[in-house]
Amino acid sequence: MSDFDVGLLLTLDALLKDQNVTHAAARLNITQSALSARLTRLRQLLNDPLFIPAASGRGMIPTPHATALEPELSRLIERFNDFVNTAHLFDPATSKRVFRIAATDNPAAIIAPDLIPLIKSQAPQVKIAFTLPDKARIASHLEQGDVDLFVGAAEDGADGLIGQTLFEEEFLTAQRRGHPRGTGAMTLDEFCRMDHLLISTTGGHFSGMIDNALAEMGRERSVSVSIQSYALAPLVLTSTDCICTLPRRFLQRFDQVLDLLRPPLPLSAFGMNVFWHPRMRTDPAHKWLRKMVLQTARRS
Repeated sequence: MSDFDVGLLLTLDALLKDQNVTHAAARLNITQSALSARLTRLRQLLNDPLFIPAASGRGMIPTPHATALEPELSRLIERFNDFVNTAHLFDPATSKRVFRIAATDNPAAIIAPDLIPLIKSQAPQVKIAFTLPDKARIASHLEQGDVDLFVGAAEDGADGLIGQTLFEEEFLTAQRRGHPRGTGAMTLDEFCRMDHLLISTTGGHFSGMIDNALAEMGRERSVSVSIQSYALAPLVLTSTDCICTLPRRFLQRFDQVLDLLRPPLPLSAFGMNVFWHPRMRTDPAHKWLRKMVLQTARRS
């Protein structure tokens, strides 16, 4: 490992991107002879020719071994950039940091549409990744830096994490504009009689929290469509006579094509929290990210 340096890794990356010695040398701002010397060293260390001349005589073609190295090389350089850019001072305008936010479909659908443009307006070179959380291992992922923030319900937080409430949320029932039932207040009998769309984040289920609330009242509804993605819900609602009960902040984005109504049964509001590991408490970049998330939540 000590035989490798950053220059060799960047040379391999440049050659994989350009597949041309002249262009790769220009990308690295070094001479062609310096690049050729680095390529010779890489071939010795990796015991592979890595690139061979193209049949056309222009450019170079990577060997299978070089091609196999490319994905891991990209990740390695990205992590190295993270390492270099992690300083006590953080400048959003010039940072190229990668932020990773673990959130299920529900909070991601609520937060991401406002958070992403807010971040990009202040930090145009920053990258943002939303990933699905492994709740059983989320504390470990936050501790190891695989995830910067976790957005979830209060009960999803693990011991030892720092948490802060983002917002309290309520439910509304949505139907398409021009729905045959009209736009008046919905009765419980009507609610139970109509076809419902349900979002099953684990996939394929036709009952959930609302069905449990109805069961306590001795009632039941008809769920005829089950989907796994929040993003698909407005498309299904606008093309069918199904109704769907979802968080207010999500549905309000589609109030130009959907009528939003109070559901005719008591449904408890729920809180959405953001969690992070204590070791990130004073990190300037992380503090900035938390500020962006909290600012987005207050806007919603």
